[in-house]
Amino acid sequence: MNALPQRPVVVAAALLLAVALSVSAAPAFNTGIKPPPVGGGSGQAEEQVGDLDAVGIDEHLDAQLPMDLMFRDETGAAVRFGDLFTADRPVILTLGYYRCPMLCSLVLNGLADSLKELDLNPGEHFDMVTVSIDPGDSHVLAGKKKQSYLRYYDREGAENSWAFLTGDEEPIRELAEAVGFRYEYLPDQDQYAHAAVIFVLTPEGRVSRYLYGVQYEPTTMRLGLVEASEGKIGTITDRFLLFCYHYDAAAGTYGPAAVKIMRLGGFVTLVALAFVVGFFWLRELRRKRTAVKEAAT
Repeated sequence: MNALPQRPVVVAAALLLAVALSVSAAPAFNTGIKPPPVGGGSGQAEEQVGDLDAVGIDEHLDAQLPMDLMFRDETGAAVRFGDLFTADRPVILTLGYYRCPMLCSLVLNGLADSLKELDLNPGEHFDMVTVSIDPGDSHVLAGKKKQSYLRYYDREGAENSWAFLTGDEEPIRELAEAVGFRYEYLPDQDQYAHAAVIFVLTPEGRVSRYLYGVQYEPTTMRLGLVEASEGKIGTITDRFLLFCYHYDAAAGTYGPAAVKIMRLGGFVTLVALAFVVGFFWLRELRRKRTAVKEAAT
């Protein structure tokens, strides 16, 4: 008895193999881009102080921060840096100084404005730490700054989850060096030159993401926090977006990751073709069984 035609099965199987090979062979491109200079908007602040390239950001992604550093909180009480972290919440870190005439306030304003747009809550989904780089700043000044931003942010839970710290020169420098925050005191102006940036940290105190500038797109902020939490906060949709998106430091936002999307599309196609192959296979099998029964009778 002649075999029934199996061309549909052969064609579908060939397509299935081709897609599988293309998905597995997709290259893992390096999408890391150094942040652009900050003059306005997003990027990296670089200023020439004297003859030294003294101000800017050196990204230390995944660096473990020194958790035993001691500071003073806004009440004047001694606080260990690591005690401000919990096991399941990321931390947003900002560095500046409390008598800063403009830039530090713009950074904190931008942070609060972005967080206002999110349904993530301080003390529940994340914590915040603001550290003064000026050893001369007092805890009294830190307390005043905190109260002004608690009123501005106006979100329940911020009182106990947003610390405003002061400290001595040594721990301040050590923390700044750990995150790659280069700053310089300008004695003629009695001010500090520094970059406009916030740091998103993991619950373990590692550097997860740098967000540059003085305005932070809410979706970028949200995905940065979800990424730093390693899935401990956020929704399934957030995690799906993180799979398909990567952080573009040049743009300062999360954008589509072409390779990941290609792989996802290939996987979906692979599954679809598997169903097609299965359908034709079962149909051929039924035909053969029917032919055998008819031949037997």
